[in-house]
Amino acid sequence: MQPRNMSMSGVVDLAAVKAAGEAKAKAEQARADAARTGGARAVPPAALVIDVDEAGFERDVLQRSAEVPVVIDFWAEWCEPCKQLGPLLERLAVEYNGRFLLAKVDVDANQMLMQQFGIQGIPAVFAVVAGQALPLFQGAAPEAQIRETLDQLIQVGEERFGLTGIAVDPDAGAPDTAQAEVPAGPYDALLEAAASALDANDFPGAIQAYKNVLVDDPGNPEAKLGLAQAELLGRVQSMDPQAVRKEAADNPGDVNAQIAAADLDLVGGHVEDAFGRLVEAVRRTAGDDRNTARLRLLELFEVIGPEDPRVTAARTALARVLF
Repeated sequence: MQPRNMSMSGVVDLAAVKAAGEAKAKAEQARADAARTGGARAVPPAALVIDVDEAGFERDVLQRSAEVPVVIDFWAEWCEPCKQLGPLLERLAVEYNGRFLLAKVDVDANQMLMQQFGIQGIPAVFAVVAGQALPLFQGAAPEAQIRETLDQLIQVGEERFGLTGIAVDPDAGAPDTAQAEVPAGPYDALLEAAASALDANDFPGAIQAYKNVLVDDPGNPEAKLGLAQAELLGRVQSMDPQAVRKEAADNPGDVNAQIAAADLDLVGGHVEDAFGRLVEAVRRTAGDDRNTARLRLLELFEVIGPEDPRVTAARTALARVLF
C-alpha cells in the first residue's frame, strides 16, 4: 500500500470514544495538579512507547494528549508494512526525546477503535493533540516524510495548545546497583498450582490460578498460554462431539455452532481446520456475529502461540476477509 498524505487540519470525530472536550478538561486538571505538586516526574525513554487498548484509551491517549502530542500506530502482527514502520516510529519516539508519545494499537484486539477512527487499511498513523485527532499518513511512509510530519505535529502542539512535551530522564528506571536485587514475583508456586489443577481436570481452579498471576503480571507468557488452554478445555469438557459436529454441519451460518466445532477441532489436534472454520465464519457474517467469531479465533491463537506458522497463516487469512 502506498503512503497517503493527509491534511494536518482534518479532525476526526471522537464522540464515539469520548467527548474530546471532556478528555481535554480532565487532562488539563491533571496537569495542573501535577504542577501544584512539583511537576510531572521525568520518565525513562522506554516509557515513550506504550501499548494501548480500548479500555485504556481515554487515560493513555486522550488525557495524555493535553501534555504531549500522542502519535497512534494502528498495526497488526500479520501486516508486513507494519513490521517496517513500527520499529522506525519507536526509534523516532526515543530520538525526539519526549516531544511526542507513541501509542501502539493492535487492530486485531481493538476493532472498535479501528472502526471509530474510520481506518480502511493498515498501517495507519494518527495523532491526538489536546483531545483532537489528526490523520497523519497511511502505509509505510519514508523516514524523511515521517520526520517532516512529526515536526509539523509538534509545531501545531506548541503553537496552538502550548504542549511542551514530557521530561525524559535517561537514567530513570535504571537498576540501583547499590541495592540488593529484588526477586521476581512469587509466580512459580501459583503457576505450579495452576498446572496441577489443569492436570487434575479442575479447569475452573486452573483458570482462577492463572488469572491470579495475570492480575500482577498481565504479560506473563506462561500464564497467558495456560489460561487459554484451561478455558478451551473447560469449554469442551461437557460437549457431545458428535452432536456438536452435526450441528455445525447442518447450520453453517450459525456462529455459535461453528465456534463449538472449532474448539473441538483444536482439542483434537486439527489446528488448521479450527482456524479455517472460524476464518470462514468471519467471512460469512457481519456485526456482532463476526466479532464473536473473530474474538474466539484470537483466543485460539493464544492456545497455539504467536510464533507458530499455522497462526501466522491464519492471521493472514483473517486479514483478507476483514479488509
